[in-house]
This record gives sequence, structure tokens and C-alpha cells, in this order.
Amino acid sequence: MPKPDKSYKNIDFLNSTEARSLRILSEYLEPGRRLRMNGVHDTIVMFGSARTLPGEVARSRFQNAKADLERAVSDVEKVEAEKQIRMAEAKLRNSRYYDEARMLSRRLTQWSQSNKDGRYAVCTGGGPGIMEAGNRGAADVEGGRSVGLGISLPFEEEVNQYVPAELAFEFHYFFMRKYWFLYLAKALVVFPGGFGTLDELAELLTLRQTGKVTKNLPIVLYGTDYWSRVLNLDVMLEYGTISEKDLLLFHNSDSVDEAYDFLTGAIGS
Repeated sequence: MPKPDKSYKNIDFLNSTEARSLRILSEYLEPGRRLRMNGVHDTIVMFGSARTLPGEVARSRFQNAKADLERAVSDVEKVEAEKQIRMAEAKLRNSRYYDEARMLSRRLTQWSQSNKDGRYAVCTGGGPGIMEAGNRGAADVEGGRSVGLGISLPFEEEVNQYVPAELAFEFHYFFMRKYWFLYLAKALVVFPGGFGTLDELAELLTLRQTGKVTKNLPIVLYGTDYWSRVLNLDVMLEYGTISEKDLLLFHNSDSVDEAYDFLTGAIGS
């Protein structure tokens, strides 16, 4: 009779409810080991929507949508084509954030290599959209590397192509992924995004507000028009649910140059 598998090699057990604590511990220990082995100790994290398209892709889709409208014959076809144009217009408008995230990441990677011996690595969630833009900007620089902290989701199949294999991660637990986002972070840039971005931003601000994170941690909200409309902080002040000093927890920015100057000045020492 062959020897039975050892418990830590039993895949059925490792995937069971009873082994949940082991899986959580693995997502704490393995990323830390791999990051250290690859010399990643400090990161600049970029959050934002996974749905944001590169400018060239958004422009192409907009042109295709206009062409579809011109070809439409029936009223039903025209209504659908007009709907697609409105969606394409929104994607085109938002595409500036992909292009600017890529540019900011490239400039921060160049700054890190030229002035800080490559100390700071851009870190994203490893998916498409703004995450891809952050990883892509770092890859634009010769020798530039970045981290991709992926998460298992039904609509995101894999870590984007701009993350080097040795720094690509796949998490099951959101809270462990968030831990690694924040633990090595020396700065964060939050681009326009949806529920996931809001969740990460709210937790980050809570940790800073409550003093659970005491290190210097500059936070940039990038996209003044978007964030001023999504986060109506004047209402929170009016109701007394936050204080005026809480508004100092982040910095608003709407240009690559301004965000770059702020970040390098804040973490440059």
C-alpha cells in the first residue's frame, strides 16, 4: 500500500473549510517572501477603474460607433447605435485617466531609478484599466518593474501583460490583498473608479483617520471633477460625521505634472 499524502500536500484538505486559516496565512507569508526575494520594499500604489480604456482604443471604438450609426437603417438600429455612441463618448472622456496614469507611472519609475536607486516600485491590482496603465507605464522604462496584486474574480481572467511574472500575484481574499497594498506603500494615487476603488479608498482613509497607520503616507485623489462630485465631503462636514482636519488626509490633483511634483516632494526624503 503506498504511503498516504501528508496533510500539507492534501489538496482536498487545503481547499476545505477547516484549512481556511492556512490559506489566509499563505497569502500573508508567500507574497512577503517573494517581494523580499525580488528586492521590493517600498511601493507607490495606483488604484482606479478596471473599465478605463487606453486613449487609442477609446477613440477607435468611438469612430466605430459613429460608423454604425451612419449604417443604421431601422429605428431600432438607430436607437441602439445612439446608445453605443453615448457609451463610447463616456469611455473616450475617461480614457484620459488611463493615459495619464501610464504617464505618471513612467515618470515615477524614471525618478525612482535615477534618484533613488530603484527603491520605489509602482504597485497596482494587476488587472485591466487603470491598473494596466500603472504597470504599463513602469514597463515603458528600461529596466522598470512593477507589482501586480491580482484577485480571483469571474470577470478578470489574469494579471495584465505588463506585470513581470516574478511580481504577479493572485489573491483569493480581498483583505489580504489590501494588506499588501498598504503594508509596503509609501504613497497612493487614486484615479476615478467604481465600488472597488471606493472600498479601498474608504478603508485607507479610515486607517489614517483613526491613527492605525501612522507612517507618512501621501494620498492623491486624481481627477478633481470626478472626485468632487462622487465624494460630497461638504455634506459630511455639515452633518459633523468628519472634521475639517480629515480633509488634510489627501491631496487633490488634476495633472500629471502636479501629481508628480507633489509625490516626489512628499516621499523624496
